[in-house]
Amino acid sequence: MKKAIVTGANGFIGSYLVKELLSLGIEVIAVVRNENSNIDKLAKNDKLKIVYCDLNELPSLSQKMNDRDIDVFYHFAWSGPSGNARTDETLQMQNALWTVDTVRIAKELGCKRFVGAGSIMENETMAAVYSQENQPGLAYIYGAGKLTAHCISKAVAAQIGIEHVWGTITNAYGPGELSPRFINTTIRKIINNEPLQFTSAKQNYDFIYITDVAKAFYLIGLQGKPFCNYTIGGSNAKPLREFIIEMAQTLAPEIELTFGDIPFTGINMGLEEFSTADLKRDTGFECTVSFPEGVKRTMEWLKQYRK
Repeated sequence: MKKAIVTGANGFIGSYLVKELLSLGIEVIAVVRNENSNIDKLAKNDKLKIVYCDLNELPSLSQKMNDRDIDVFYHFAWSGPSGNARTDETLQMQNALWTVDTVRIAKELGCKRFVGAGSIMENETMAAVYSQENQPGLAYIYGAGKLTAHCISKAVAAQIGIEHVWGTITNAYGPGELSPRFINTTIRKIINNEPLQFTSAKQNYDFIYITDVAKAFYLIGLQGKPFCNYTIGGSNAKPLREFIIEMAQTLAPEIELTFGDIPFTGINMGLEEFSTADLKRDTGFECTVSFPEGVKRTMEWLKQYRK
């Protein structure tokens, strides 16, 4: 891989991938929304080129650049990945259509391969929707958007003749993450000495530190098999309760944990849904940051961020 393009390049995962690629001497074309976008996460580098293009302007992307020797097109741009926007069905379906647009643009730019960023919510959405008598919550609208993007983009890629590889992220965390996701929210509560109350937390989970996520995406872009889906996780899936206890013991051993007071209404997926065996077999990927080390680093960053 000599040159790659990354949409959503100033986002949480996109910015870490850009850093990973640049560290390996790979030229990167970073696509960000507009000139008002915060690009502080993108350090200046001779091999980095920034292109401004909003999601709704994607058809014009090829006109904004002259490069036609790009090896891999990484697509991370996604509107409304957290908060109330996750339940906006119009927006999430539009995200899916924008993903399909990027496949066609990747082909137009002469890219050999398209790599999409999926979510473990795709698997959970399938289970929630197809379980008899289950009433899926609105959070699954985001998962449905990702699932739709995966299905249609893969079919279109096959039809137009571009390699399609999909990375299904379990739960990424680490410095730079500001959305109200589980690890971030829990660590903030620990810092603020707030009560830690959870469901029974018996549902299976997996977490992966952000630098390992970036490394995994680099490897599937380089060595992943065409038209394959790779689960990107910490290879340590287990009940969420065990992660919570491990996090508390690492960051605040004296803190009291309360389980069971908050009802859990989601779907519990089997441990096999989190398997990273294909990723390791095809690319040799292995995590380098353990969960205790990862949450320590995240807590240190959050403390500094608050100052």
